[in-house]
This record gives sequence, structure tokens and C-alpha cells, in this order.
Amino acid sequence: MTRIVTSLAEVAGGYDAAFVDLWGCVHDGVRASPAAVAALRGFRAGGGRVVLVTNAPRAWRVIRDQLPRLQVPDDAWDAIATSGDAARMAMFEGAVGRRVHVMGGAHDLDFFEPPRVLENPVALERVPLAEAEGIVCLGPPDPHADPGVHEADFREAVARGLRLLCANPDIVVDRGERREWCAGALARLYERLGGTSLYFGKPHAPIYELAWRRLRALGVEGARVIAVGDGVATDVAGARGAGLDCLFVAGGLAARETGTAPGGLPDQGRLDALLAAEGEAPRFATGFLS
Repeated sequence: MTRIVTSLAEVAGGYDAAFVDLWGCVHDGVRASPAAVAALRGFRAGGGRVVLVTNAPRAWRVIRDQLPRLQVPDDAWDAIATSGDAARMAMFEGAVGRRVHVMGGAHDLDFFEPPRVLENPVALERVPLAEAEGIVCLGPPDPHADPGVHEADFREAVARGLRLLCANPDIVVDRGERREWCAGALARLYERLGGTSLYFGKPHAPIYELAWRRLRALGVEGARVIAVGDGVATDVAGARGAGLDCLFVAGGLAARETGTAPGGLPDQGRLDALLAAEGEAPRFATGFLS
């Protein structure tokens, strides 16, 4: 049974580092949670290192520059690993071809800058879908429209054998009080139509490999790491796949299912039912990161 705890500090002594989800745990897309910031500062004050591990389809530097606007201070984290960086590497290695059709992310110009560590990046050309060798999905053009609006285009792409590179495996996020679709919803639809989607963020291995590289770059080897996140299908499943203990933040995406009221803890019975239905068993759960 997953143990419900009141705070990160309650279990922090057993770990040297934390891989912490950003959206839904530290901020809600509009502003940071003061309690979450205090929890991360406290973990670092006790000698722990914090790697923010996010499915954002952007370069880590973009996320770094956004954090002050979201009221996440520099002293709450040590490094950032993004799904975007892991996906960019694969894209510039030619994972979906040279001529690519891009969905979403009209302003994410950094995503199309070749990673400095790549010696011979593919020279990409952004083209209409009819001319593309593959699809790069940063997110829905309209995050509030049903993903099904893309079905006709996807059927055509599947028939041509195009692969879809998904820069963010999240299905939905909550921006303040409003829920939005993410790239993962489009990638899931593409697969249901018979296509192939490639993933690099949580719960898949590439982003965890990147997070470990970020941690080693801080001089930390052989660390005991706990993953913290609010997504059962991403954070919890990803932690299990990576062999990490997990602190599930039940008051995020699963607040309704787990009976987690604002500022409260999840109901043990409803929490257990949700996790059993999803086939997951994180070591710890809490209501909100604090």
C-alpha cells in the first residue's frame, strides 16, 4: 500500500536528490506554489539536489528563463531536464526525416536550434504536411480543441507511413483553472489510427537518462533519488520504469479521483483504487508538494 505522507521533508532523509515534476507540482502554469518552493528550498538546505524534470517541449534554457515569471526562484532547483531537449536530440539525428511538418510551438524557435553536443545535425526543413517525411508535434495548434479535429490529416499521414515525434507525452495539463490538451493527446490519437509515435519525455527512458546526466554534471554520483510528480501515467509510471521511489502528488491532475481537497491529503481508499486501476504502486503519496 502506498504510504500517505504530509510533506517531502517527512521522507527527504532517505534521498540525496529529487527528480521533480514542474507543472502541477511546483506551479500551475500561472504561478508557483509557495509551499512547493519552500519544500524544494528545504530539501536543498538539507544537502539534497533538485533536478526539475519536465515534459515541456522546450529547451531547458527557455524553462529557466520562464521560472522567475512563475515565481520559482533560482535557489529552489539545481538543474533542468526537459522532454524538449531529449526530443530535439533525436530530431536532429534524423528520427523523422529531414523535411518535417511541425504542429504547435509557433514561438518555440529554440527547439529548432541544433544541440551543441551534436556534431553533424540533420539540416531540417519545415514543410506542409503533404510534403513532409515526418511530423514534429510540440502541441496542438489549439490546446482547447478536441484532438479529433486532426483525424483526417493524421489518416493521410499514417497512410504515407510518416512517423510522429512527440515532444511532450503529457495528455493534459491544468493552466490555472482551465484544462488544456498537450502533444501526447495527438500522439495517442496518431497511434490509435495505426501510426507510429516516438516519445522522449516521462514516462519514457530518454528524459530519465538526461536527468541522470544533469545530476552527474553537478558532481553527484550514485545518488539515492526520489521522483516527485502528479501524473500517474507519466511521473509514477516513469519512476517505476527508472527504478526510482516516487512521491505521488495526488492533488494535481488526480485531485478529483483521489478525493484530495485544496491543501489536504488524499483519501486512502480512493487513492488505492486509482493506483490499482492504473497498475501502479508509488512508495509515497501526498496531497500537494510541501
